[in-house]
Formats: sequence, C-alpha cells, structure tokens
Amino acid sequence: MTKIPMTHHGLQLLQSELNELKQKERPRIIAAISEARAHGDLKENAEYHAAKEQQSFIEGRIAELESKLSHAQVIDVTKLPPSEKVVFGATVSLIDVDTDKTVRYQIVGEDEADIKQGKISVTAPLARAIIGKLVGDVIDLQAPSGMISYEINTVEYI
Repeated sequence: MTKIPMTHHGLQLLQSELNELKQKERPRIIAAISEARAHGDLKENAEYHAAKEQQSFIEGRIAELESKLSHAQVIDVTKLPPSEKVVFGATVSLIDVDTDKTVRYQIVGEDEADIKQGKISVTAPLARAIIGKLVGDVIDLQAPSGMISYEINTVEYI
C-alpha cells in the first residue's frame, strides 16, 4: 500500500478516534451483546442483532484506522524551507480573477479535509491544480458552475 500523507493534526485525530473506539466503544458493545444474549433466543432478538451490527462496524473502522496509521506519512510543513511553491500542508490564499474575492485553504490529507475550516483534501481538484505552482501563477479550474480562474496570492507553511 502506498503512503498516506497527513499532517500532525490529522495523525492526532486518527489516533484519538482509534483510542475512543478501542477504549470505550468496543467494551460498550461487548457489554450490550452480553446483555442481549441473556434475554434468550438469539434468532428473534433485535437487540442482539443490532449490537452485533454495531460491533461489525466498529471492528471494521478500527481495522481501517490501524491500516491508515501504519501507512501514514506525516509531513510537518513548518520544517520545510520557506518557499513560494504550493506543497502538501501549505496554506494558500487564492484570488478569484473575475470577482477579486479571496479564499484561503490548507491542503491536508483526505481524512482531515473540512471545507468549513478551510482545509481541502490533497485529492480535491483545486488542490491538485495548485500543487507545484508558485505565487503569482494563475490556474483555471473547471467547476460545476463553469470555469474559474484563481491567482495564487500567498503560500504559507504554518
């Protein structure tokens, strides 16, 4: 499997979720299954089947998180030499050429992306279009509403 790029914050989020699932959710589900078994006939026991379904989901998510963490490539942009080049982890300010409206995004791993916090996935079309570009470059991006042109205004490694 290939490496999965993520920031330190993204790594901490995944580790926190994994610990929550292992320390709290897994024991809670085991207790729920045990309690449901005590009610008798398992074939017609809705509580038992619901608890088993939850257990299956949690175990699947634990396996997924462990896999991602084992293949994580943590990139600390604060340790990169300052540059005007857009790279993974950089915070980029873009100016819409048509409207002069400024937007600001940090390029992060897939699991960290949250557009409300200004974090876009490295696999997002906008991120793919600006990675490797320099301050002052203009990129054209096909959006559902039509073509959008952005000028890269600033690049920060914070």
